[in-house]
Amino acid sequence: MGYEIKSKGSLDVMQFKAFGEYDFVLHGFSTRKGGVSIAPYESLNMGFKTGDQRQSVLENLVRFTKALEIDGKQVVFSEQVHEGTVRVVTGEDAGKGVTIPWECGGVDALITNQVGIPLMTYYADCVPLFFLDPQRRVVGLAHAGWPGTALKIGKKTVEQMMEVYGCHPGEIKVGIGPSIGPCCFEVSSDVIQKFNENFTQLERFVISRGQGKYLVDLWEANIIALEDIGVSRRNIEKSELCTCCREDLFFSYRRDQETGRMAAMIQLNPW
Repeated sequence: MGYEIKSKGSLDVMQFKAFGEYDFVLHGFSTRKGGVSIAPYESLNMGFKTGDQRQSVLENLVRFTKALEIDGKQVVFSEQVHEGTVRVVTGEDAGKGVTIPWECGGVDALITNQVGIPLMTYYADCVPLFFLDPQRRVVGLAHAGWPGTALKIGKKTVEQMMEVYGCHPGEIKVGIGPSIGPCCFEVSSDVIQKFNENFTQLERFVISRGQGKYLVDLWEANIIALEDIGVSRRNIEKSELCTCCREDLFFSYRRDQETGRMAAMIQLNPW
């Protein structure tokens, strides 16, 4: 397995082994365990846009960032709208989304080469994409729900890393975190039509179940999009943990509707 779930105090945190090889990067994906929120957000809800109490989410954020040894006051949140916009984060953005309001529209991916600026995206079935260029020391996160996956947001993120920081896709490492798996993500033909706009050979990640219903492997779709831009499959790790199946570990919107959110976080280490 390319990942491990580590106990850090009362929290369980998923991390990619390949990322852990570099001491200049901190990262992790939260589970639902170890927080203070009450049902239906029990217990480590990281989503400020749920119906949970803001103070509870703030406490959960403190616990998660402490577990990762990250300064929670510096965290930069994404303003997720299921589109394909990538934001280049600078030192001036520190704290935006938490302690400072965002001044721009919706953003589903964040990239930076700034030391000590944590990036954070949040999830309840959508696909978390972690990015690391260990040569140029650039990190990123992308929130790839099915609309973002259909728009190839992972590819767009790599394109921005190349344009802004001079990254080479063959050197970029990608981690695909827990999300709804191909076992549970059933959709109708209208969703398949959206994928058909940007993908060929849909049979590589779509299985027909008949009567206008399909199972979609979002993990494989994102891998295909990343390979399109030159990311090597051997540099892509996926957890293969289904958020819908693993009620013991994860929130799932498809399963529960009203529920909490997990968080992905990554930061270039300031030490």
